[in-house]
Amino acid sequence: MEFLLIFISAIFVNNIVLSQFLGICPFLGVSKKVETALGMSAAVAFVMTLATIVTYVLQKFVLDAFGLGYLQTIAFILVIAALVQMVEIVMKKVSPALYQALGIFLPLITTNCAVLGVAILVIQKDFSLLQSVVYALSSAIGFGVALIVFAGIREQLDLVNIPKGMKGTAIVMIVAGLLSLAFMGFSGVDGGLRLAWGLD
Repeated sequence: MEFLLIFISAIFVNNIVLSQFLGICPFLGVSKKVETALGMSAAVAFVMTLATIVTYVLQKFVLDAFGLGYLQTIAFILVIAALVQMVEIVMKKVSPALYQALGIFLPLITTNCAVLGVAILVIQKDFSLLQSVVYALSSAIGFGVALIVFAGIREQLDLVNIPKGMKGTAIVMIVAGLLSLAFMGFSGVDGGLRLAWGLD
């Protein structure tokens, strides 16, 4: 039940983009087309899950063991940057079309604070390795859901007659705000599920 709660909470209640406001750069930058949003979501899911596993092991068996906790942020950034380079190389070989579609946005994962944020959050929440993996995967799915829904809305906006003053960035920011408000509607689900399952 605890894992299911982490899963539901990370996707809907504490969505990494719309509730915690991490990963806004790719959220706004890669959401013009659903196809590109799907590719970015898959890449982020892979990197986020893998980065969380590697950084968790690094934290528990190296940084904590040798009293180097103060190096957490810089060590995590280096690990994430290396993983993104690996994903980029693999994607270039396996799916050149997707690699071309993502273009400049793939290196954005390196500076995507959602990946670093999740890696740090699992340490702060004192999760086990399995809980950390579930949380990372759920956060990545939440990121993907937000990105794909937002991309779908942006594609529909191209077909709508928008007033001249609202075109471009203005309407995108309004839609992002409304989407964030929509996800706030899930805020009571977390506590309700805990009570229903007797976890509190």
